[in-house]
Amino acid sequence: MVDIAVQLYTLRSLDAPLPEVLDRVGAAGYDGVEFAYRVREASIDDVLAALDRNDLAVASAHVPIDTLEDDADETVELYDRLGADTLVVPWLDPEHFETEAAVDAAAARLDSPAAQVAGEGLRLAYHNHDQEFATVDGAPAIERLLARTDDRLGFEVDVGWAMAGGANPATLIDEHADRITHVHAADVDLDRGESVALGDGDLDLDAVVASARNADAEWLVHEHDDPDDPVASIEQGERALRDALR
Repeated sequence: MVDIAVQLYTLRSLDAPLPEVLDRVGAAGYDGVEFAYRVREASIDDVLAALDRNDLAVASAHVPIDTLEDDADETVELYDRLGADTLVVPWLDPEHFETEAAVDAAAARLDSPAAQVAGEGLRLAYHNHDQEFATVDGAPAIERLLARTDDRLGFEVDVGWAMAGGANPATLIDEHADRITHVHAADVDLDRGESVALGDGDLDLDAVVASARNADAEWLVHEHDDPDDPVASIEQGERALRDALR
């Protein structure tokens, strides 16, 4: 069974304490959340209470690689207390995907925290944007990155950004099913080059959901990078994902 979550970056513009943001997520009908930087704005007890009253699980948490490298123990302790079993590196600069040597260095850099968090019982995954689909040695850089990282590093496919990078998102999931437990459900209008509400762009959501199911993915994580109305965005995302999962 695939559950649905929302990446809290989608709600970053809401002027409300984090527990109230979690109340909005619960009211929208999600099964869980994927944390981002705001997690430290409230006490752990208050966050846990909000998760509990909204029956929300913690699907995962986006954590910058610098944070993992500089303070892995505290980071693992924090998210372990919140009930997360997966941490995700959400970004590496485009320069990491410009040459073979750069990709290989990025792979080695990701392997180190992946091994460290695995030793603490958590998983680490990498989340793509579009820079990972630059051509390196005749193929998308993401292929070289995955080939040169340990299997302990998962792959959180952001299907919108993958599509923007020229990939077929469903095929990408099929080809790397053994590395995928989380799929970011984001949509893009390719002609305008803009993030749009789920269902309003060029994404074949049914194909993505079918591939996610075949990969035994645990979570579909809705995200909209720049919504005009964040609450309306997550409500539409929840409806689109539930419809696609029927």
